[in-house]
Amino acid sequence: MKPLEGIKVVDLTTYLAAPTTVRVLGEWGADCIKVESAKGDPARTQGAVFNMPYEDDENLAFDVANFNKKFITLNLKSPTGIDVMYKMLAEADVFVTNTRTKSLVKLGLDYETLKKKFPRLIFAQVLGYGEHGPEKDTAGFDVTCYMARGGVFGTTVNRGDAPMIPTNGFGDFQVSMMLASGICAALYNRTRTGEGDKVTVGLHHAAVFALSTGLISAQYGNPYPKSRLEVVNPFNNVYRTGDDKWIVICCPEYDRDYEKIMRLIGREDLVGDARYKKCDDINANGLNPQVVGILDEAFKKFTRDELLKLFKANDLACEGAYEPLDIYEDEQVWANAILKKIPYPSGERNVPSSPVNFASNPDPAFVVGGSQGAHTVEIMEHLGYSREEIQKAVADGDVEGEKRLKKL
Repeated sequence: MKPLEGIKVVDLTTYLAAPTTVRVLGEWGADCIKVESAKGDPARTQGAVFNMPYEDDENLAFDVANFNKKFITLNLKSPTGIDVMYKMLAEADVFVTNTRTKSLVKLGLDYETLKKKFPRLIFAQVLGYGEHGPEKDTAGFDVTCYMARGGVFGTTVNRGDAPMIPTNGFGDFQVSMMLASGICAALYNRTRTGEGDKVTVGLHHAAVFALSTGLISAQYGNPYPKSRLEVVNPFNNVYRTGDDKWIVICCPEYDRDYEKIMRLIGREDLVGDARYKKCDDINANGLNPQVVGILDEAFKKFTRDELLKLFKANDLACEGAYEPLDIYEDEQVWANAILKKIPYPSGERNVPSSPVNFASNPDPAFVVGGSQGAHTVEIMEHLGYSREEIQKAVADGDVEGEKRLKKL
């Protein structure tokens, strides 16, 4: 039995963080229904932004956050639309949304309203800047709330360079796992109390938490951003190799490993050199850039694969700074089902699986749900609406059936 089999989730989400939360719950066995307005989730056309196709039969930019769902289209501002929504929520265990709170209040889908109507319901919400403070109603995306305001851009940049250009949704996908964990905790607590709960994760908060080491050490004088030429330990750093790739080494015991590394890179002349062999001394004397320069020069004489082989054979932690095309070829990825192959009209496509694994669910499904409103009629029939009532609701614009995607 899958971990969340029997759990029902209603999804009122857009873009990436919140819908991916539901996708993950679906991987874990939950029965998930996504609610869209007539204009649909804007993510359905984000393939244009990601340089990918976006058609009903192949829309991986949308599917990556929306596997394992059924789709219904409702006008939540109409009495019939909200009635359908409430009937779904009456059967649901979890409601997930990233709609801003002031809009939820207008719709009658805010936490306080739903708590009174459905006391066992878990209400889960992705927020930009949290529930309180002057920015609580400000629109937010991962690149603004998480990457910028959360400190990721300003902290992780090599000092003096421009901030990195992140892959879309870098913060969103992390937040999705955080919210999924909170939902599971709330579901467990409900088994003891019989009551639902409110679970929120803010993009801003999540980024600050992820930067915990930098946040706590900065108050003791540890400055960020850092320069790779001035890192405290040159053996914890990034280096360019002769084949124009980056390698990352992480050897925290500098004094212990100094002579071994100097021999490995062909700098026997520096073995025992009193200027460089102790980490405290190079920091006290400002010699960090010199050691980094020595390593820069030496590493350019090797390819990335040669250095990886050399360091790993000597039990020194290192890795290549892999790019997506490298990850496709990584045998460790396929051995652990980190990527899954999903069939599309253009061929099999690689999709990352969620990083939490269960012995009870060793091969989670990735079901492509299809077009907007593809399951409207099916869901309404399940809820007890007659064929005539459904037809009238469609005619009145209260609900919509299947609508094929049109490129903008």
